[in-house]
Amino acid sequence: MSGGYNFFELWKDVYSQSSNYFDDKVKESFPSQGIAQMLDMNLQVKKFMDETTERYLQIVNVPTRNDIANLASQIVNVDAKVDSLEELLEEKQDSKGNQGSMQSELTDLKKDMKGFDKKLNEILTLLKSSEGTK
Repeated sequence: MSGGYNFFELWKDVYSQSSNYFDDKVKESFPSQGIAQMLDMNLQVKKFMDETTERYLQIVNVPTRNDIANLASQIVNVDAKVDSLEELLEEKQDSKGNQGSMQSELTDLKKDMKGFDKKLNEILTLLKSSEGTK
């Protein structure tokens, strides 16, 4: 750093001084009774306006933000359930497809076994006939 200045310390001092100044001004203004009453009145007016607006929207049959948020939540839940049902249906269809392919494999296996049985019988008859010729 040039000139031996510590910019971090300088910034820290400026921040501390401005923070202390702001804190002092807030402490002077906010404890006053007038400001507290004004904030309370403002809060009551906002609450009254929110309730009045909600009642008006109910009367004219228009959904409120909460109604729309609840509906959106329900749509998401229904969508998730539909997705799970689709997955379940696909699994069922896959298992049915697998059963069909397994059935055909089993049929092929039975045919192969019959073929092996015939060949084994032929080998046995040849062995018996070769023993009989000895």
